Amino acid sequence: MKIEDKLTILSDSAKYDVSCSSSGSDGGFTGSTVGNCSLGGICHTFSSDGRCISLLKVLFTNYCIYDCSYCINRVSNDIKRASFTPKELAQLTINFYKRNYIEGLFLSSGIIKSENHTMELLIKTLEILRFEYGFGGYIHLKLIPNSDPYYIQKATSLANRVSSNIELPSKKSLELLAPQKSFTTLLQPMQVARNITLQEKSKPISMSTQLIIGATPESDFEILRLSNHLYKQSLLKRVYFSAYIPVNNTRNLPSIETKPPLLREHRLYQADWLMRFYGFNYDEIVNEENSFLDEKLDPKAFWALNNLHLFPIDINKADPFMLIRIPGFGKSTVDKIVKARRFKRLGLDDLKNMKISIKRAKYFIIANKRASDIPLYADKIHHLLVDYSLKYAKYYQGVLF
Repeated sequence: MKIEDKLTILSDSAKYDVSCSSSGSDGGFTGSTVGNCSLGGICHTFSSDGRCISLLKVLFTNYCIYDCSYCINRVSNDIKRASFTPKELAQLTINFYKRNYIEGLFLSSGIIKSENHTMELLIKTLEILRFEYGFGGYIHLKLIPNSDPYYIQKATSLANRVSSNIELPSKKSLELLAPQKSFTTLLQPMQVARNITLQEKSKPISMSTQLIIGATPESDFEILRLSNHLYKQSLLKRVYFSAYIPVNNTRNLPSIETKPPLLREHRLYQADWLMRFYGFNYDEIVNEENSFLDEKLDPKAFWALNNLHLFPIDINKADPFMLIRIPGFGKSTVDKIVKARRFKRLGLDDLKNMKISIKRAKYFIIANKRASDIPLYADKIHHLLVDYSLKYAKYYQGVLF
């Protein structure tokens, strides 16, 4: 098979991995060729300093000994199969790099023959790139669960970032749809990679995972609880959520005509952001009684409307922990407020002059009010919020206010 044909097959097979999600989107311009992103192949990620990096996103092979119900590359599917050799893929990557098509490589693989054999092939590819071609660019490698720790150690020494996809949020779902896998084996690569860097007293390698959303009945509460556990265990830096795209007709999965739950995916990303950067606990955002995120309201606004007793917040006195919880306020906004209020009491006009949007926040804050006025003003806003939550929370469309 020509290497161009292999690239077409194996880049297309890689598009379902959302750790780098810009490839595989359909822009609707079917006749275009330059910049066409409807096929897999080139995707983007961001470096630690904020630069956008173009990556060759590809599978080493789409042969696989596993038969996971949700996967297009499952062994029982009748699809075109292909496999690179380590030399072929390394040459392809370095040639693309020299032509300025890419700045790095995103490499994953089906499992061919065995987990260890597959890891050997992936590591050989990286060794050719690093040592034979002297490539010092960005490499993201998908680790193969259940492979020997020796190979995981080798991989983490060669890659800039590694990941291992958990894919399904519960043991029950794994037993149903991917019986050859288990949570123990799926978590093993990340645990080994974390322990290696701790033992070597080096900076922990950046790790991520992917969870498929909507293929199984787990609630958002269960998904966020699992994400929180992985963050607390220092197993990864980021969880990626992937709205399930039906690719196989299987009785245990949603119908092939089912639309991907894209809005739910978006809300989970917003909730995950609140957990990672805004100090929210997962059980503040959702709980066992209300276990799904409201798709009509963003998670912070929904939390605020369910905790009206905490509002309104005086922006001239509240600590940053509470300021960041005000709908419409982000980290940069809070930093501006904390710095500015050292010099004067801030009013709404001051916020506008500082280029701070108060379109949503104005319903949740007190600004530049005398102490004697605050109880009356607070009571007025509280009634406004209660009235809003009763009338509009269930009929939210578009922007909050």
